[in-house]
Amino acid sequence: MWYKVKELFESGLNVSQIHVETGLDRATVRKYRSLSEKGFHDWISRPRNLPKKLSVYYNYVKESLELQPYLSSSQIEDRLMERYPDLPAVHSKTIYNFVKNIRLEHGLVKYKDKDARDYEKLPETPYGQQAQVDFGQALMQNDTSYQMKVYFFAMVLSRSRQKFIYFQRHAFTTATAIYAHELVFEFFRGIPGEIIYDQDRVFIQEENLGDILLTDGFRSFCDSNPFKPIFCRKADPESKGKIENVIKYVKHNFLRGRLYKSVGILQKEALEWLKRRGNGKIHGSTGKIPQKEWLIEQRHLQQNTTAPVLPKTMLPEYFVRKDNCITYRGNYYSLPSGTYSGPGAKVLLEIKGSSMCIYSVTRQVLAQHVISQQKGCLVRLETHRRPSGIKVEQTHAEVTALLNHNNAALYLSLLKEDRPRYFHDSLKVILKGLKGASQQAMAITLDICLENKIYNAYEFGQVLSLQKRMYNPESGYLKMAIRMHPDHLQQGMDPETSNINYYESILK
Repeated sequence: MWYKVKELFESGLNVSQIHVETGLDRATVRKYRSLSEKGFHDWISRPRNLPKKLSVYYNYVKESLELQPYLSSSQIEDRLMERYPDLPAVHSKTIYNFVKNIRLEHGLVKYKDKDARDYEKLPETPYGQQAQVDFGQALMQNDTSYQMKVYFFAMVLSRSRQKFIYFQRHAFTTATAIYAHELVFEFFRGIPGEIIYDQDRVFIQEENLGDILLTDGFRSFCDSNPFKPIFCRKADPESKGKIENVIKYVKHNFLRGRLYKSVGILQKEALEWLKRRGNGKIHGSTGKIPQKEWLIEQRHLQQNTTAPVLPKTMLPEYFVRKDNCITYRGNYYSLPSGTYSGPGAKVLLEIKGSSMCIYSVTRQVLAQHVISQQKGCLVRLETHRRPSGIKVEQTHAEVTALLNHNNAALYLSLLKEDRPRYFHDSLKVILKGLKGASQQAMAITLDICLENKIYNAYEFGQVLSLQKRMYNPESGYLKMAIRMHPDHLQQGMDPETSNINYYESILK
């Protein structure tokens, strides 16, 4: 194996490719690469009887796995540290291997498999009757060693196994999925009688025990074309195994090891690959060449009368979060305050080199950011901060104008000093109470609150309300000299007092 690794390195393969080719762990590949031939022989000649530091915990781990086989090695490690403070300092990988060996030795499976599904070989469908559709995605390396994610749409005719794939750089929407259908109908030169799909949100809005509610765009597309859409049950991809195999074939045969140049070049290479291998090579199951079988099936397909129409919105859509930002490659990018208009709010994203431009659905520019190469960062423009201070100033000015009193500024500053976090809320409560009150009532209320140190907006409102109820047309407003309990203020009455003589008579 050491010679094999050296040979593969000399042929130009990297660590990951050698890992796939040989099945060795990447760390082992690196270790073999760093050793000379003599060093390798010296290494393997050393005794391998290493002491097992965890052997004294064997029975505890075994009993734990017998009682709770679903426990992970990380949970076992935490329980060992909790139960045995003197647990030797070992790497988590050592505990993982220790737990794994105990599972293998005693047959302690982590999760029991569900009852095996009973399969049967189905007869081939008639020509032109059925096709299957699915989506895939993969990471590709470009010439700058940066990984690019590509998304693709695939359809296969169930009888002839003729295939078609369409690539793009962003996730599929209903509009781009419909465009891919139009391309494949043109490629097949016809439309099959029925097409089998997964329950993808690109196609359906809701499913209730077989009652499928299609998206508006896809429902219109189905109504205008002579095919019947059939949707698999949830979590049941095996019911469309032909297209599942196509997705794997594209990933492991066409995409693996291929450099990404542009989506246009990738699509051209994909069509050439289909002609050369995907559709031009003998199929493993049927023993026939899909391209030749398609020439027969083509005569049984329904006529396609529409030409592919490129969607107006080819830019990818991104959902707007409640905090007015979007996520892109593990980072958060800010949007102007108020962009989020409720669940389902979307924006369009365009990548221009190392920067991005975010548009509204009507193509208005909302923000431009430099793409961060880190993870978990918030990229925010100062202009996108919530203008909370402006609203506070506006409310403060309205309250001051309504009070129209020399001590208004003093009272509001004391109110802010007492509860700074609730200052804006307090201003809104006071503003609501002031509306409709006379200037004299507001002045007396302000004096009472300052005199009795009432720095609570609700109590301010209760005093003001009491002044309105106690108004006498002859004597005017009654100015209270003492602070009253809020309950008494609500009742509009003096607090009751007891006669001390009553208690003295009881004691006697």
